[in-house]
Amino acid sequence: MTSPVRHLPGASALVLDSPHSGTVYPADFSHACEFRVLRRAEDTHVEKLYDFAPGLGVHWIEALFPRSYLDVNRDTTEIDVELFDEEWPGPVATDPTVLSKVRLGKGLVWRTTDEGVPIYQRKLSVAEVQARIAQCWQPYHAAVARAIDTAHAQHGYSIHINCHSMPAVASSYSTDFPGEEHADFVVGNRDETTSSPALGMLVCEHLRELGYSVAYNHPYKGVELVRRYADPDAHRHSIQLEINRKLYMNEETLEPGDGFDALKANLRSLTERLLHTDPRLL
Repeated sequence: MTSPVRHLPGASALVLDSPHSGTVYPADFSHACEFRVLRRAEDTHVEKLYDFAPGLGVHWIEALFPRSYLDVNRDTTEIDVELFDEEWPGPVATDPTVLSKVRLGKGLVWRTTDEGVPIYQRKLSVAEVQARIAQCWQPYHAAVARAIDTAHAQHGYSIHINCHSMPAVASSYSTDFPGEEHADFVVGNRDETTSSPALGMLVCEHLRELGYSVAYNHPYKGVELVRRYADPDAHRHSIQLEINRKLYMNEETLEPGDGFDALKANLRSLTERLLHTDPRLL
């Protein structure tokens, strides 16, 4: 992989990033589970749903590697120590909420798929995970930080949308709410700590006006990429946006569905609304 991150700089105050839609599987992954099973971990086609964004002047960042190889929406302390053949030398998270995801096999490096299928039949070395952090996590976070800093410097505020998709029904090892039927969209701002309440509600209301069901901060509140780069008091707003895959794809075959184009048009509508929104005035 020559470059693990696609970064297309924009000229607006709006930054979009897709951390989980990558499909370039590195040669050193050496996973044991079936490839078709592993691919279900992807936020499939999210990058295609938003491919209009750079043309509107939006800053765009996209991970080309898969989230099951390294999840850049996790902190580097979210380490599953059971994965290694030796002691991890760096800090390890102790927060119970963070550890709940690690226990599900969804730390910085995944241990299992959303269905609980083991990804590896081997122990990982410290060196290979450190290399993944250096080659994937660090450049991705650097690109997101640079885009937000640039947008804020140019406009006095920034709006960051962290773009995701979710299964229609929560899998057994994906969240703390297995079997839950998801709304069409989940808007997350970590209980209104990563964006202003007004901006969070604007996104919810716009989507509801388009006819979608929308959940707010449940079951997805937003994770590392919105937590790390948000500062609403300084006019840096970050929101995680989850799209129900039933709206645009077949979850078994991973092929785009009949609703793909309509959803894409509505995402463009939301993007254009945000491009004309100054959160300082809400």
